[in-house]
Amino acid sequence: MIYKYSTYIFDLDGTLLDSLTDLHLSCNYALKTCGMPERTYDEVRMFVGNGVKKLMERAVPDGLENPRFEEAYSLFRQYYLQHNLDHTHPYPGIMDMLRTLKAHHCKVAIVSNKFYKATQDLALHFFDGLIDVAIGEREDIRKKPAPDTVVEAMRQIGVDREECVYIGDSDVDIETAQNSGMPCISVLWGFRDKDFLTAHGATDFVSTPSDITTLF
Repeated sequence: MIYKYSTYIFDLDGTLLDSLTDLHLSCNYALKTCGMPERTYDEVRMFVGNGVKKLMERAVPDGLENPRFEEAYSLFRQYYLQHNLDHTHPYPGIMDMLRTLKAHHCKVAIVSNKFYKATQDLALHFFDGLIDVAIGEREDIRKKPAPDTVVEAMRQIGVDREECVYIGDSDVDIETAQNSGMPCISVLWGFRDKDFLTAHGATDFVSTPSDITTLF
């Protein structure tokens, strides 16, 4: 089989990994420790997508204006780095899909708004040998939906945008693909449903990971 693209650039949370339980528990650990009201699973589902600082801005009452915001954010980061493997796992079919792409000599990258160390640790733990590059949030590179992480992934792999497709589960991913000048595949097993994605400009959908290798 000859694939339409040589390089597949994936979002991480909600696309490759079901990480919502660990994000939810880490968020509520920080909130509870600071004496703040805890958030529901579905609230945290809608808070994610723009990086963990934005997640905590949305979760903490009054966000950045709260005098204990930095404390809560620091507690979240510390707890999450220790517990990000407690419940997190690849979605069913992800591993077979990645193995298929690599077997056909495709390049595979991860670009995430998760902080850099967590992105690297999770990529190594779950996808060692299947991912060519994994890039997370760093101070010297703008987060998605800015195209910077995607551009950096392409630079490290050595490919042009015309060879690439972006795969994600959120409105942030749709905008990231647009800003990067490449097509976007929206997955339907992640943190946002089809109606939400369609309302935010999604046009190409996959219902299972195997659809990525059979349709694209």
